[in-house]
Amino acid sequence: MPDAKSSQEEVTRILREWSEIHLLEAIFVLAAGFTLAAIIKWIVPRLAERVPDRFRLWILPWEPILRAVMLLFVAAYIIPLFIYPTPQNLLAISGALAVALGFAFKDYVSSLIAGVVALYERPYRNGDWVKIEETYGEVRSLDLRTVQIVTPDDTVVAVPHSKIWSTPIYNNNVGKRELMCVADFYLHPDHDGQRVQQKLTDIALTSPYVQLHKPILVVAAEKPWGTHYRLKAYPIDGRDQFQFITDLTLRGKAMLRRIGVQSANAPTVTQANS
Repeated sequence: MPDAKSSQEEVTRILREWSEIHLLEAIFVLAAGFTLAAIIKWIVPRLAERVPDRFRLWILPWEPILRAVMLLFVAAYIIPLFIYPTPQNLLAISGALAVALGFAFKDYVSSLIAGVVALYERPYRNGDWVKIEETYGEVRSLDLRTVQIVTPDDTVVAVPHSKIWSTPIYNNNVGKRELMCVADFYLHPDHDGQRVQQKLTDIALTSPYVQLHKPILVVAAEKPWGTHYRLKAYPIDGRDQFQFITDLTLRGKAMLRRIGVQSANAPTVTQANS
């Protein structure tokens, strides 16, 4: 093992003399970097809301990427202010930090690394509608350690990026505006199936939220208690999914009542995705 003298020489070789360190410059660059990162986090979502809808999901994913680039630039600027930036010194510092942080903040570091992987593999991005374990909602932002998800009840849930190691990530729109919505209908088995299929299709076609360039499907399945119909269609904007499902469900029920089709004795369930 290295003795105290050799360790001191190693530290002296890596770190600059105190008189060489520009502490005020480092503080200024650090403050400026975090300020710019905060400005990026604030301005990009607002810019996305002001452009045409088709560009919104193209702009939003740039927010975490720009902030990561900003913080990397700050780190690349500040580190040479404290150490002699030779390849050997950088390797020694990186190894020491990795070992220390790995033991002290295992879960935190795991989430940080997963955050970098998430930027590359993009299992979710700003504006996506995702489900992670029991949390479903729209991705509002990607921070260093967590992904911020806004649920339909307007609650912000911070989910650690490390969930991507062990938990399935369900992404309903993958960067697109549209996502499939499903309205369920549970009917008594004594009815004209083809007529019900046509009427449910008409309900979707006449919805003010429907995206007509996407397919509309009616899927039927026989159950012991009756027939289960699933009306599948896409809204123009995924943010309207709950209004869209409500519109399909309420107008669908009214139409079925008018043509004399009875509901089955089964709980009615509507889902936000297929």
